[in-house]
Amino acid sequence: MESLNMFCYQCEQTAKGEGCAKMGVCGKEPQVATLQDLLLYALKGLALYALEGRKAGVNDRKVNVFTVEALFSTLTNVDFDPERFVELIKRCVEIREELKKKVQAAGGKVNFEDGPATFKPAGNLEGLIAQGEKVGLKADPTINPDILSLQHTLLFGVKGVAAYADHAQILGQEDDKVYAFIHEALAATLRKDLSLDDWIKLVLKCGEINLRTMELLDAGNTGTYGHPVPTKVSLGAKQGKAILVSGHDLKDLEELLKQTQGKGIYVYTHGEMLPAHGYPGLKKYSHFYGHYGTAWQNQAKEFAEFPGAILMTTNCIQRPRDSFKENIFSSGVVGWPGIPHLSDQNFAPVIERALALPGFAAEANGHSVMVGFARNAVLGVADKVIEAVKSKAIRHFFLVAGCDGAKPGRNYYTEFVEKAPKDTVVLTLACGKFRFFDKQLGDIGGIPRLLDIGQCNDAYSAIQIAIALSKAFNVGVNELPLSMILSWYEQKAVAILLTLLYLGIKNIRLGPSLPAFLSPAVLNTLVKAFDIKPITTADADLKAILG
Repeated sequence: MESLNMFCYQCEQTAKGEGCAKMGVCGKEPQVATLQDLLLYALKGLALYALEGRKAGVNDRKVNVFTVEALFSTLTNVDFDPERFVELIKRCVEIREELKKKVQAAGGKVNFEDGPATFKPAGNLEGLIAQGEKVGLKADPTINPDILSLQHTLLFGVKGVAAYADHAQILGQEDDKVYAFIHEALAATLRKDLSLDDWIKLVLKCGEINLRTMELLDAGNTGTYGHPVPTKVSLGAKQGKAILVSGHDLKDLEELLKQTQGKGIYVYTHGEMLPAHGYPGLKKYSHFYGHYGTAWQNQAKEFAEFPGAILMTTNCIQRPRDSFKENIFSSGVVGWPGIPHLSDQNFAPVIERALALPGFAAEANGHSVMVGFARNAVLGVADKVIEAVKSKAIRHFFLVAGCDGAKPGRNYYTEFVEKAPKDTVVLTLACGKFRFFDKQLGDIGGIPRLLDIGQCNDAYSAIQIAIALSKAFNVGVNELPLSMILSWYEQKAVAILLTLLYLGIKNIRLGPSLPAFLSPAVLNTLVKAFDIKPITTADADLKAILG
């Protein structure tokens, strides 16, 4: 196959801050990027019929669930397997044609012009790639650059929404207005009649819908496993066989815990699975022991050194080294060529591999960290927090949160937390916290200075905490002694940022660099409307915030 070019700029680490053109910084091959572009194109065609179907009273759950799962697969560091995308593209068109017949029978519009609505996939991989090369992110040079910037902001935000919606529906939480908006947004990217103002409204609506989606996922997590409670988690290890679980999907973790009971295997978390230890419904398993490693900075090294099988759950996987591919299994949406994919929650292959490997030869004592400071835990001591603020024992809160990555410049967040004055409290969530999650910051009157709220989707908890405090002090959220210092990496972070903008949150400091997909004019609009600031240095930003 001829060498391919690609264009992708959906993540913070995109090449030269402009876009990956030869190969993704994340490890994504050009053919995978091209197939993802083609899948997005096919999904836009499906979305057209889904929109018309709702008008005619046709609403197919199979279409909705497929849409979010397929969109989820195109996020950064989720699925790198070209064969999986071939299947998804073909399946998308099959579902589209089934929906078309239903819509037509209901009297809905089905006579769309040539394009995504009538797209027919080629019969082989080379043909699909040739089709994909014609429909990439910048395939239409006639689109106004500012409108294209907003289109891509919407598209990447909707990808983040889809990830959360997929996790939520797995736990039985759905809302049709989420699915309806995802289809609306995808179909909107085909329109030529929308103004800049129209696009800004759609982008902010994406933030509104993401808030609802995070609420659904929160209900799924807490309704299934209980509200997180403050919990000490060991960073050491137990002697014995071991399985390491990474990603976000609590359902996969629960099923693995059930299937490993009584087998002499300890289950450890990695990355964004750390907050799982705070859920009563998960911590009840006696073989659910501790946490191993960080998130992104040393992921490949940590996986190589872990002496047990490695199960990667529903997203966030770096390019695995060939030397330890045999110890990695994926589940959910995640995929990589050469790595077994378990789609039915039957984790027998993982368990068998863990039993065949040596595990930890001896017990290893390590530090511990605290998790479980979600909204119920924090608001349960709200009176103490409010009194500490009134007495000036707590001067300021910092939400230092977001995604992590390997590109230089992310040490800013570690330095910021280390230099935050001792009369301030740091709230944190998502994998960005692994830059500083094990820092011993002490407490203020019994209130820990470092409060781990949870995973990236637990931004919902952080928002609820902020809203509750604003009501307690009878001021707006922007008047609270609270500053948001955010790192972003991929599309879920885009969705969360849009939620904060929808809520009118201002003075957000964002880094390590600003999104490449924001045109100068769009960026200027956001700066003027929301006073978004790029991070500078920890010292300068602390001085600017605290005076």
